[in-house]
Amino acid sequence: VPSTVERREEGSVVMGKVAVAFAAAAVLVSCSVAAVMVGRRIKSRAKWRAVVEILKELEEACDTPVGRLRQVVDAMAVEMHAGLASEGGSKLKMLLTFVHHLPNGTEKGTYYALHLGGTYFRILRVHLGGERSYLDVQDVERHPIPSHLMDSTSEVLFNFLAFSMERFIEKEGKESNSQGVKRELAFTFSFPVKHSSISSGVLIKWTKGFEISEMVGKDVAECLQGAMNRRGLDIHVAALVNDTVGALSLGYYHDPDTVVAVVFGTGSNACYLERTDAIIKSQGLLTTSGSMVVNMEWGNFWSSHLPRTSYDIDLDAESSNPNDMGFEKMIAGLYLGDIVRRVIRHMSQVSDIFGPTSSMLSEPYVLRTNSVSAMHEDDTPELQQVARILKDLGKLEEASLTCEMNKQVSDVPLKVRKLVVKICDVVTRRAGRLAAAGIAGILKKVGRDGSGGITSGRSRSEMRMQKRTVVAVEGGLYMNYTMFREYMEEALVEILGEEVSQYVVVKAMEDGSSIGSALLVASLQS
Repeated sequence: VPSTVERREEGSVVMGKVAVAFAAAAVLVSCSVAAVMVGRRIKSRAKWRAVVEILKELEEACDTPVGRLRQVVDAMAVEMHAGLASEGGSKLKMLLTFVHHLPNGTEKGTYYALHLGGTYFRILRVHLGGERSYLDVQDVERHPIPSHLMDSTSEVLFNFLAFSMERFIEKEGKESNSQGVKRELAFTFSFPVKHSSISSGVLIKWTKGFEISEMVGKDVAECLQGAMNRRGLDIHVAALVNDTVGALSLGYYHDPDTVVAVVFGTGSNACYLERTDAIIKSQGLLTTSGSMVVNMEWGNFWSSHLPRTSYDIDLDAESSNPNDMGFEKMIAGLYLGDIVRRVIRHMSQVSDIFGPTSSMLSEPYVLRTNSVSAMHEDDTPELQQVARILKDLGKLEEASLTCEMNKQVSDVPLKVRKLVVKICDVVTRRAGRLAAAGIAGILKKVGRDGSGGITSGRSRSEMRMQKRTVVAVEGGLYMNYTMFREYMEEALVEILGEEVSQYVVVKAMEDGSSIGSALLVASLQS
């Protein structure tokens, strides 16, 4: 029988062996964990490199050196000339507006404007006292366009607008129209129209997400006038005005050197003052002023020099108007947010830096351009605005999932938030610089870029006599997105050069399209 001492020694040996076994197992587990951690780090770095490579490819594809921008400028000027030469001769429609007199400050009276845009509709009243210093804009109302109207019927749409106008008038009180004078209204219509006069024109096509197909080919002013009549409103639709023409009108009212107007909002378009003898497709067109405002419909401009990416191609293919409005889809507010979304979605497909692929990133237009602006211009130390917006996307996703165990897209580190800001910057910088190239193209066509224009035949000495030129700019994208505005203005100086650019003044026109349209009606009465 083993003694007590022997039994203790045997126990100690067994315990020692067990301890060694546990220690060995612990070392093995530690090595395994370390191996897993190292493997994860290596995998994580590989995924991060893949994301950085996507960003690098985006930057290269969106690059807009000044040489390329000047090629876009030349292409824009050539397309303008072709569009003026013949119908269908260019991607640019170069539509006649029959506006050949702009307000000059002598107008008097009270006038109204109803503006149907891409996101909002506005109603306002303007009172004029016969001199430029007396412009009283009264009771401006701005409302979002109910989404159901965008694919309804023409009758539903115009009945809604007439009803809104009726409510606006009811708020005025009897004193504003005590003598029963018919109200003169400008209908600012931000869509392509083929005019037959300043007060009539048929819709060519819808843009900005509207899809009322039976409206195409109908007289827009006639539709609104009919709706006003059905409600018994004593209103005369005196002018049908594109929003760019309205902005030009207000710009010219304040400064007669205004010859170009551009809108950067949900969509984008431009107009300018052209000599009637340069409008070859309408030979014999006579105006007392010798000029006419031309609505370019520049959203449809295209050139091989435009820096198009795979994201642009996919956006276009999946849009309601594929192979159409290519320039607009690279520079307008409706689309910038979705381009950013598509880049982020691509990154989330090759890496888990945003967590598991978010279903919301597959939802078209879920990321709005105002959110892109907020993220891009986030100056907080930890980019809290970026975190909040990504978190909001995560909340949308959570609401759409039955399982809440998935990691949300908002759970991203600071370096990923910085990555998102960089994506916003690349997309917006391209948009702003291309917008500048478009403006410079117009200036080249009319000989205000220092080159004398593409067909002016002016002498070298005349070319050196640069005229002061004002470009009126309106739209939420330009007004509210500081970085877009700065990139555009910076590129315009680059393209034109310091010497010429000092003669080109860009002026913001808040609510210019609506106010300017009312001024245009006033000029018809004077």
